[in-house]
Amino acid sequence: MDLNLDFLGALMVNGVIIGTLYGVVAMSFVLIYKASQVVNFAQGEFLLIGAWVCWWILTDLQLPFVVSFLLTLAFMVAFGILLQVVVLRPMIGEPTIAVIMVTIGLSLTFQALMKWIFGVSAQPFPRIFETEVVTVLGLRVQTVYIVSMVVSVAIMIGFGLFFKYSRMGLAMRATAFDQQAAQSMGVSVKQVFAMAWAISALVSAVAGVVVGVVNGVSSALSLFGIKVFPAVILGGLDSVIGAVIGGLIVGLLENFAHYLDVEFLGWGNMISVAPFYALIIILMIKPYGLFGTKDIERI
Repeated sequence: MDLNLDFLGALMVNGVIIGTLYGVVAMSFVLIYKASQVVNFAQGEFLLIGAWVCWWILTDLQLPFVVSFLLTLAFMVAFGILLQVVVLRPMIGEPTIAVIMVTIGLSLTFQALMKWIFGVSAQPFPRIFETEVVTVLGLRVQTVYIVSMVVSVAIMIGFGLFFKYSRMGLAMRATAFDQQAAQSMGVSVKQVFAMAWAISALVSAVAGVVVGVVNGVSSALSLFGIKVFPAVILGGLDSVIGAVIGGLIVGLLENFAHYLDVEFLGWGNMISVAPFYALIIILMIKPYGLFGTKDIERI
């Protein structure tokens, strides 16, 4: 059996890089769930909106990429807050399934809106970096992936410091633990919810821009949110650490599955379906994920 180890090594490096991106988006899922006990099925559309906004600023307003990127992040923070205040705040106190259905409705609405505004054809980003490919440990890697990994790690560290030391971070942790107790201690639950959606939108936009720079921007980018879902379940729906580790595992898993597919199986779709096989297995063995909190209920 002839093993193509160079190809395998390249895929594993790619798996780590894309896995950090999965981990960042998975943290966005976890952040909203911990704050409000809601799974946001419009997460993929946050990536899509962020990518389209950055692309529009770059191509129509002709601003430098750094300025366009920062303006995109500012827009997404405002967008996340507005979405929570106008659409989701009135749903506080309603059954969780009702709020989840609202996020599904938002997902479909945003997809249709983006197609109406920007069309259905994929649009490439203008050239961002002078050197598009760099060599890492003898492997050629796209510059945007290296930058995205650095940014993703910075975001992860920022998350940790934010939750541990900032007043709002502590308030969000308290709200996630017990909303009523946090409110009795003077924490504004409404502000916490708004901040959770704002941060989630901002972080998702970072991932959306990175994927858009590599693959172009189209409605297919919203599927990234669905691809991240196995990472969320694998790590644990209420664990930030689990989201990071789950993202890395899924990134490595899908690239290893792609290696097996290309070299031995020849099925042609393992990179797409392998994470969902893992999702089914982890739900059968550990329904709460690797790091999720196991709820104990009296019957």
